[in-house]
Amino acid sequence: MSLVKYEIFSKVAELGNFTRAGEVLGLTQSAISHAISSLEKDFGFALVHRSKNGVKLTSEGQTLLTSMRSVMQAEERLKQEASNILGVTKGKVRIGTFSSISSKWMPKIIQIMDRKYPGIKIELQEGDYYQIEQWLSDGDIDCGFLNRAHSKQFQFLPLIRDELLSIASSESKLFHKEVIDIKEVEAEPFVLTSYNGTNDVLAIFNRYGIKPTVRFELFDEKGIISMVEHHLGISILPQLVFDQLPSNVRAIPIKQESYRTIGLATKHQPSPATEKFIEVLQSWLSTNENVKKVE
Repeated sequence: MSLVKYEIFSKVAELGNFTRAGEVLGLTQSAISHAISSLEKDFGFALVHRSKNGVKLTSEGQTLLTSMRSVMQAEERLKQEASNILGVTKGKVRIGTFSSISSKWMPKIIQIMDRKYPGIKIELQEGDYYQIEQWLSDGDIDCGFLNRAHSKQFQFLPLIRDELLSIASSESKLFHKEVIDIKEVEAEPFVLTSYNGTNDVLAIFNRYGIKPTVRFELFDEKGIISMVEHHLGISILPQLVFDQLPSNVRAIPIKQESYRTIGLATKHQPSPATEKFIEVLQSWLSTNENVKKVE
């Protein structure tokens, strides 16, 4: 069966729409529909439900999707290994990332990759920790930045320790402190980061028995900083997310040890192109004085 059909089916599953899948792959809707129908004929059962609201995989289609993506990954790895034998580095690296890594690290690292390995294409997919781990498990990405990996099917390479800092506005009692005790967080309304996966701030609260008065829960760190700026509460955020804080907001160290470990998760046999990306990433971090490496 054609790997092209597998790629088409994978893209339809990802986007849930024949037309959008065709636009991304440069194919007509008719060609997409024909490829899916051909796969269904090959297998002998329906792979998708078609409706006015789009396309949804059948349970059988969902089961086969994982296997198809494994075949696609194996084929990509085979091409990359052949290129390595010829001394030419080619391939594709699909990377799961979150916003602060996307804005602070990836532009510089991609520039280095483009210069050193122009034959390697970098693709980014942004989400939260839970989504990144799911994408890696499902074969949608080759590697992903996480704060830790819970699954034994991944390798987890710790990269940096990103300090967690309290932020407070000029109307907060904490504003002029040089260091705060984590217990002091309980005295004021708190704006909590909300995302799927292990929440670094909640983990610290649990470790020290802290019960904050949570007023708001937001996914976007910029929204949290804005809430603090307008005197609606205090928060705790990783140092990596800070650019330039508003003039009436300060980032204050916490007395207790408070940090998240950012690392890169991969399958146990990363592709040659992924290995090149890891080499460039580690080299760039080793020369970056603004990050605290994991000892």
